[in-house]
Amino acid sequence: GAFRLVSFSGTEANVPIVPGKTAIRGMRKLMEKKEKKENIEKKYFTYILRCADGTLYTGYTTDPERRVKAHNSGKGARYTRSRLPVSLVYLETHETKHDAMSREALIKQLSHQEKEALIRQLSQQGNSVDLAFLHIIR
Repeated sequence: GAFRLVSFSGTEANVPIVPGKTAIRGMRKLMEKKEKKENIEKKYFTYILRCADGTLYTGYTTDPERRVKAHNSGKGARYTRSRLPVSLVYLETHETKHDAMSREALIKQLSHQEKEALIRQLSQQGNSVDLAFLHIIR
């Protein structure tokens, strides 16, 4: 067999493949890594934080726990920096970044009372948000 090799300059060449043990091991590791990457579905989250002054902040992330820590360390959004500490009060899971961002935009258009109703609805369903259990959601 041959492997088509294209250099950075665009030069193409057919290179014969004669795999040795090291090459076979390397190819196997690459294939396993690729399979793992394909099997891990990246999740996206839309979240609402309650700030210390009672206001609500909405955002999206791929890692809610890390994001809340960033907000609370003053490295999150400018809005939350002067309203610390913040607590996670609402979390939704989405399959795509587009869906999470669209939902974020929609929630940001809601009034404070409508956001509070959304948060109450989540807690009435028995799905209150606790950072200690976020790893289960992921």
